[in-house]
Amino acid sequence: MTYLYGVKRKIVTTADGSKTLQIEEWQEQYHSMHGAIQEAYHVFIKHGLDLFENKAIAILEIGFGTGLNAYITFLEAQEKGLNVDYFGLEAYPVSFEEAMSMEYVTSLKDADFGQEAFELMHKSPWNVPVKIASFFNLLKLEKKFQDINDSNAYELIYFDAFGFRVQPELWSESIFLKMYAALRPGGVLVTYAAKGSVRRAMVSVGFLVERLEGPPGKREMLRATKPRLNTQI
Repeated sequence: MTYLYGVKRKIVTTADGSKTLQIEEWQEQYHSMHGAIQEAYHVFIKHGLDLFENKAIAILEIGFGTGLNAYITFLEAQEKGLNVDYFGLEAYPVSFEEAMSMEYVTSLKDADFGQEAFELMHKSPWNVPVKIASFFNLLKLEKKFQDINDSNAYELIYFDAFGFRVQPELWSESIFLKMYAALRPGGVLVTYAAKGSVRRAMVSVGFLVERLEGPPGKREMLRATKPRLNTQI
């Protein structure tokens, strides 16, 4: 049992057999109880990473957490021939022991090269760039989401913050304005959320927003695109 924000968190098993962390007092999980791995693939890979083929891509993850999204992206990048610069933002890092207890490498059946990569993701120091593989660079940033001030830096954002119910301030116009600035023109933000107020906050800062089929247990999710710059011919 460990603590976050002064409250307990524990390891729980989700419906697809994969694990996540739960903050008991909030009844909030790091991933969907309908399936942690299923959710990650549906939201962040199918509707995010799969838009990019055979190119270099910079990804910002809002909520590095257990490293599941980073690890799955690593596996997909290896398969798709992508070169990824991955930036994982986290204000309250998960311990190495907690991350290993997730057993994601075993669940994803990639116990050879994958175990070494997953361990390196969590052993690597914060705020220092690390080469996980020839095609995958990682920079874990220990900072609050509100402190992001990047401009035109990323093609893709995985927005995986705790839910609106427990941290509504992370789903505000001010946060999405920072996300909009951080993306390059044509860049994409994907999230498991589908709440109307979240969609409106995205639209208000300039995003083009789509409602898409949600992962197991959710009817919808959102994908927001930063419009490409108009060019004069």
